[in-house]
Amino acid sequence: MKSRLTIAQKLTVHAALLCVCLAFVFPFAWMVSTSLKPLEQTQELVPSLVPRPAQPQNYGEVITHPKMKFPLFARNTLVIALLCVVGTTLSSAFVAYGFAKIEFRGRGVLFAIMLATMMVPFPVTMVSMFAIFRWMGEHGLGNWLGTFRPLWVPAWFGSAFSIFLLRQFFRTLPVDLSEAARIDGCSEFGIFLRVILPLSKPALAVVALFTFMAVWNDFLGPLVYLQDQEQYTLALGLQTFQSQHEGTEWNLVMAASVLILAPVLLLFFVAQRSFIEGIATTGMKG
Repeated sequence: MKSRLTIAQKLTVHAALLCVCLAFVFPFAWMVSTSLKPLEQTQELVPSLVPRPAQPQNYGEVITHPKMKFPLFARNTLVIALLCVVGTTLSSAFVAYGFAKIEFRGRGVLFAIMLATMMVPFPVTMVSMFAIFRWMGEHGLGNWLGTFRPLWVPAWFGSAFSIFLLRQFFRTLPVDLSEAARIDGCSEFGIFLRVILPLSKPALAVVALFTFMAVWNDFLGPLVYLQDQEQYTLALGLQTFQSQHEGTEWNLVMAASVLILAPVLLLFFVAQRSFIEGIATTGMKG
């Protein structure tokens, strides 16, 4: 009786997990289906999940559409994303090492203040940062507004969430490794560069993936700082592409959405092992 109850419980858990998975997968499946449909099928009162017939040429039409400028927007987004990934990963790792491995007065207070900044969303600081970048341009410090710099330069000063994530991972590394390197004459920076970073690849991969996803999907930042359409990112370009049509061509909009989402999915599956390992091993030591 106990064995049957266990099997029934397992079936119940698997059924519940399957329902949750379907709830997450269905919107994506509907988006892919709509991207393959002719325009008239997207306007049916009783829509079907299966396109009749499938039109994969919708993707080619989006890429070559003069109003979407997909290659240009993709290049802009990729440039900003790569700069942010490199900057956030390196600067956050540097700060996290100080919080995790270096003893100094006020470390706990500074770490608490840094964590508190995570509770301040971007819309709260948006106006202040815009005013600062405009002030810098007015006082001969370079023209910032209408350029990519407000989108990637702040990433080189660390991210509170990334610092917290890496700090927790660094604390799981044995202190004996650092002490052995220090006895051999290695400097603090050398320990960070030669000992800590090579052992932290899973956590660094997690930070890089999170940063890439955030920047790739960012809409509000480019909307605030970019002024020329030639500088638009994919998220901003997709909104412009939708609003320029008198009647929204949902099949083309969904095709563009699938193309924008595809790099993130591909990157996750490529780095899946490192991502899961970094998540699983982070925070094992308080």
